[in-house]
Amino acid sequence: MNDSFSDGQIFSHLKKPEPGAYDNCRFTDCDFSGADLSDIKFLECEFSSCNFGLARLHKTSFRDVRFINCKLLGLHFEDCDNLIISFEFDGCSLDLSSFCKLKLKNTKFKNSKIAEVDFTDADLSNSLFDDCDLQRATFINTNLENADFRTSFNYSIDPELNRIKKAKFSLHAVSGLLDKYDIEIEK
Repeated sequence: MNDSFSDGQIFSHLKKPEPGAYDNCRFTDCDFSGADLSDIKFLECEFSSCNFGLARLHKTSFRDVRFINCKLLGLHFEDCDNLIISFEFDGCSLDLSSFCKLKLKNTKFKNSKIAEVDFTDADLSNSLFDDCDLQRATFINTNLENADFRTSFNYSIDPELNRIKKAKFSLHAVSGLLDKYDIEIEK
């Protein structure tokens, strides 16, 4: 089976990319919902206004990939080829997705909805969560050292179950670090 190789191309309204590698490509308004994206390699690609809902990511490669205004619902990023995995999210919806056990140092999450996402055992050190809704996101045994949560909200992070040394939080949302104590904090 010959896999295709695309370099510097622009794809629009695509339903499923051909198996192969995509280097420095742009994808706009593509609907990959429910698609099998297994073994496809995306290198330095940008996805804009694309839907990945419930797509299969078995050994999919994402290296230096940017997602802008994309729907990434229910994805299992831990199934990706995690040899070198790196991406950033801006204006995305990542609800019900999972990043379990991934090394995602320096990852940028901006203006995104990250509800009920599982970050168990992930390394998110030096990552940025800028204006993100983290309602019911799971952080257990997660490395959050030097991570920046100052503009994010609705998070609940147990400092006893996670590594949070030098992480940054804003005063108005610091109660998310005390949720397990069921105390009332008045302003």
